[in-house]
Amino acid sequence: MGIRVLSGELVDQIAAGEVIERPASVVKELVENSLDAGATRIEIDIERGGVGLIRVRDDGRGIAAGELALALARHATSKIASLEDLEAVSTLGFRGEALPSIGSVARLRIASRPREAAAGAEVTCEGGTTSEVRPAALPPGTLIEVRDLFFNVPARRKFVRSDATETGHIATLTERLALSRFDVGLRLRSGTRVLLEAAAVGAAGEERERLRQVLGEEFTASALPVRHAAGPVLLSGWLGLPTHSRAQADQQFWFVNGRSVRDKLLMNAVRLAYRDVLYHGRHAAYVLYLTLDPKLVDVNAHPAKLEVRFRDGRQVHEFIFRALERALAATRPEAGAAGAVFLPLAAAAGEQAGLSRAPYAAPLPLYQAQRDPWRLAAAVAEEPASDPVASEQVPAAGAAGSLGTALAQLHGVYILAQSPQGLVLVDMHAAHERVLYEQLKAQRERDGIASQHLLEPIVIELKPHELSQLMEQRAQWQAAGFEIDALGPTRLALRRVPALLAAREIGAVVRALVADLALGARTHHLEAAADRFLGTLACRSAIHARRRLTLEEMDALLRQMEATERANQCNHGRPTWTRLTLQQLDQLFLRGR
Repeated sequence: MGIRVLSGELVDQIAAGEVIERPASVVKELVENSLDAGATRIEIDIERGGVGLIRVRDDGRGIAAGELALALARHATSKIASLEDLEAVSTLGFRGEALPSIGSVARLRIASRPREAAAGAEVTCEGGTTSEVRPAALPPGTLIEVRDLFFNVPARRKFVRSDATETGHIATLTERLALSRFDVGLRLRSGTRVLLEAAAVGAAGEERERLRQVLGEEFTASALPVRHAAGPVLLSGWLGLPTHSRAQADQQFWFVNGRSVRDKLLMNAVRLAYRDVLYHGRHAAYVLYLTLDPKLVDVNAHPAKLEVRFRDGRQVHEFIFRALERALAATRPEAGAAGAVFLPLAAAAGEQAGLSRAPYAAPLPLYQAQRDPWRLAAAVAEEPASDPVASEQVPAAGAAGSLGTALAQLHGVYILAQSPQGLVLVDMHAAHERVLYEQLKAQRERDGIASQHLLEPIVIELKPHELSQLMEQRAQWQAAGFEIDALGPTRLALRRVPALLAAREIGAVVRALVADLALGARTHHLEAAADRFLGTLACRSAIHARRRLTLEEMDALLRQMEATERANQCNHGRPTWTRLTLQQLDQLFLRGR
């Protein structure tokens, strides 16, 4: 077959394959056009999973009668006119491909009336053939109907799933769109069933109702507000608490200048921020908005516009990672909490932590000459430098903090404490593990981990392959305060050890470290090798079950928890404490009835 120019109809259908993957793709394109048109209310109706009918009605600016036919021409758009416009796109759509692509594979009807027009007009397109423009009666805004999707492309129709599956995809997409614009009301109906009814947010603080509709009460009740600004970038949204992580990544939402994306750079920054508080196999839940100057991001990097490219990706990644890491780090027991509550640093510093009415609002103005334009504007707490077991670093046992005063141990596992709010229960191993881990990291960053030389080396027998692996990790051991040598194929000599290790525990801790680290990063939640080592060292060095503590030691641990970052969960993401309020205790015993 010789080279030939393809027909316009075939070109349109090939292009439609890139834009229109399934019925949900049609909904996405049409709703984004409505948002670009300034709509404040969008209604979506579907039948047979969107294959039979997709109808999108909005109250936006509308399309003039003289431009309706042009709207169905390929690469016809009102959103950009030059390369300079493309490099600073602030709208969701800009390529001019959606409507002609839909019209080439479905029966399409567009009826629109501009707000200033006395009457509307409509045009139809069936399989790429456009009709004459006709008058139409409708209120200001635009109505688009898509019927019999893929009716003329049987091969594509075969890949459409069941009505229930396609309806599920459309519902999920609509929820994502609802999270992208809180100031726009959205309704989704399938036949006579209302699948989503999200009223426009009219005042600050009402965002949580929409969060609850989309993500449920559990996420909303435990979500940590985030708001950080640095130079030309604003990061805002909500972080799910580590103790409310999920088995799958189904509640992870990123929006860049209002555009929903699944960008690897952004998702990786969040994953790294959670590395100290999530155990293996769990996924964080979050809704995050990145607002920046459109010139700093390329939204034309993916056929479906799901990924973006940043002019300085490394700086963006570092900013997001540090901002979220600090927000999660500023979690410690709070006096008025009824359970393990996370208190954001910004709130502690007096900065308003809640989101504005529109978290996707216009980008911040570019900062003028700054020495470091990416410096975080939010307050940052200093790393705790105190020793968790040094009595001079903690208040006396009677000086109760938010975790109260220790009363007793329960089964050698839990600490029971009395606070003004009620009864506090602390998992002593999990709490001590977090305290030690944060202390080790702070020492490493400050002056290096405190260690002590042994008068006589401790010799430990290992298997040949264990000793070989250990010597490959020698730099990590040295950074953690160990000095090690191989005395033979199976004998390890310890000449220096971290100061926190008691002499009788050294052998057991080292053997446990060797066994744990041999499993590698595959079974550990921490990303960096150095942090993984310190996390394992802290876990193996922390007090274990059946260890009897005095009341003074229990109080010392409670006070240290109150001063330690991320103290609400251990290194593996499990909660370290909880509280039963006096009201809850009264309910248990039916007091007051």
